[in-house]
Amino acid sequence: MNLRQLAYGMLSFVPGVPDSLYKGTGGTSSAEYSYCIWLRHLVLAHGAGMQAFPLTVGELGPGDSIGVGMAALLSGTQRYIALDAVAHADTATNLRIFDALVELFRQRAPIPDRRQFPEIKLDLPSQAFPLKILTTEQLHAALSDDRIAALRALVSGERRDPEVLDYRAPWDRISDADCASVDFILSNAVMEHVADLPSAYAAMYRWLRPGGYASNQIDFRSHSLFKAWDGHWACPDWLWRLFVGKRPYLLNREPFATHRALAASVGLIERRCARIEATPVSKRLAKRFREMEALDRRSCGGYVVLQKAVS
Repeated sequence: MNLRQLAYGMLSFVPGVPDSLYKGTGGTSSAEYSYCIWLRHLVLAHGAGMQAFPLTVGELGPGDSIGVGMAALLSGTQRYIALDAVAHADTATNLRIFDALVELFRQRAPIPDRRQFPEIKLDLPSQAFPLKILTTEQLHAALSDDRIAALRALVSGERRDPEVLDYRAPWDRISDADCASVDFILSNAVMEHVADLPSAYAAMYRWLRPGGYASNQIDFRSHSLFKAWDGHWACPDWLWRLFVGKRPYLLNREPFATHRALAASVGLIERRCARIEATPVSKRLAKRFREMEALDRRSCGGYVVLQKAVS
């Protein structure tokens, strides 16, 4: 059990303390990682049926930077919408990552694999730069000097244009103008943190255009809260409430079946589902998890591609 995290949860009941507990997420803090995550989601979604390149991309939980969104824009996406629960990204980090991303795309660098990022478990058919998806003509236009200068001005805050770069935190309010406006929504190790999953999947459906795709990589492990990767499922509810405290998010502890059922309930069609399995460690689960399906019990990670029906 991570006693420090338990203490953080308990301290969050003290007024004025919670804000100090969320300085960074350990997420997209490097250009190579951002490049890797964007291209992986793009390639895997393309393999699941997404043929058209997404011109409007939304990302749930960008984390320490908007690196994935900047990678999307440098690929040719026309608009990127960052949707976070709490604002984490800062301008200096974003600019450092942006400049490095430009070079990676200009070099058509291979997609980093688990040798560089061991936490990545789901393999791609190839780590080569996806020239069949991102053509030479598309990249020539996307990486023109004028366009890079314009995008860098947005990243730096020198100018604002929410029709190109839109950062929202908190993101839970959806206007009529937002509905059916996004071609591709992605999340990477985010959906396991969302406190209100039914609302998140309903919002995902509303954001997507008819025929649009969502790509979610979900990490079902305990995120170092416990020594065992599945220790959060063994934690009794009374103790878990102390871990969470009044923090805006921690883990929702929901298994893969919950995510798949919620996606289906709002009308999202599953186009691909892949699991990463591990041997269970905890011998006795908390009461609410004892009826978990055997396959979900072994699932320490999952990847699912969803599509909103055309009509």
